[in-house]
Amino acid sequence: MINLSKLSTEQRNQNSMDLDQMTPLEIVTLMNNEDKIAVESIKEVLPQVAQTITYATESLKSGGRIIYLGAGTSGRLGVLDAAECPPTFGVPPEMVVGLIAGGPNAFLKAIEGAEDSTTLCAEELQGINLTSKDIVIGLAASGRTPYVLHGLKYARSIGCRTVAIACTKDSEIGKEADLAIEPVTGPEVLTGSTRLKAGTAQKLILNMISTGSMVGIGKVYQNLMVDVQQTNEKLKVRAQNITMEATGCSRETAEEVLSKAKGEVKTAIIMILLGVDYDAAKARLKDSEDKIRIAVE
Repeated sequence: MINLSKLSTEQRNQNSMDLDQMTPLEIVTLMNNEDKIAVESIKEVLPQVAQTITYATESLKSGGRIIYLGAGTSGRLGVLDAAECPPTFGVPPEMVVGLIAGGPNAFLKAIEGAEDSTTLCAEELQGINLTSKDIVIGLAASGRTPYVLHGLKYARSIGCRTVAIACTKDSEIGKEADLAIEPVTGPEVLTGSTRLKAGTAQKLILNMISTGSMVGIGKVYQNLMVDVQQTNEKLKVRAQNITMEATGCSRETAEEVLSKAKGEVKTAIIMILLGVDYDAAKARLKDSEDKIRIAVE
């Protein structure tokens, strides 16, 4: 039998022993105070998160991918972060991939037993043609999920860099990975419900990894999303706003140049800042690691 009682994420929180007798205001006040612990816990692991960003950036620059592995809440968080990268950073869907135990259907409904499989994750990694250029990041609040553990083992066996994100110290998945990120979020307000503080900490770390690595490959200029995709009216206006913010031009100019730039915000910005045409702007980008700041220097 698995001994979960030793895991900090499974222990009882002494501050919430009377949760069932609290008023709504008392519940949300308690949860808000506990959530601060999740945020603070990440301070202790910032060097490891930064190293992961370095690894991920190197993988992306070499033509590799960021691949998240997880089950339950952890898996859903990985899938969510992956899904948000294409519209935010203009990258293809296959650049950041989220695998969840039980497959896509498990995002909405738990697939019983999938997280306990010792072979399923390796099969799925083979199915997406995992290579040594990829970085594989395993997530498990408890730090022991078999699906993730054996997925990391397989990834290491073919030469991938591997990272484990758990909310317990000296986790099993941490020992299996090249690098362990282990913020200690402590007992949950609702005992064992790691969708709470542990989930919050994992989400914050994933925000850092994806955002930092996308900065590293030139998807950001200043603090602007310069590769945002114009897939709806709101995003068309956002593309104009970003172009205006980066160059100081009028909306009319932004709209006109974006049209000439085939909707590419990054290219439009260079066209305006340097007074060049589309082909020249693309050439400058190519010679500048796809980074606007270097291209306009």
